[in-house]
Amino acid sequence: MNQLCSYKGYAAHIEFSPEDGCFVGHIVDIADIVGFHGETISELQIAFEAAVDDYLEVCDRVGKLPQSESVV
Repeated sequence: MNQLCSYKGYAAHIEFSPEDGCFVGHIVDIADIVGFHGETISELQIAFEAAVDDYLEVCDRVGKLPQSESVV
């Protein structure tokens, strides 16, 4: 399963990992590596949104401009 979802303009690439028994994803189109996972689609969506929010918060805290948002 390959899927893209979006939140606040950021997109994520999602795959199912049979080895781990969960969905794994990462934010695409930014150089920073931001990953997340969840056992269900609902958990995955929550984890993705939290990852984006955390990324934006860390950028703000360290005085770094977030990388360009994806257009989805």
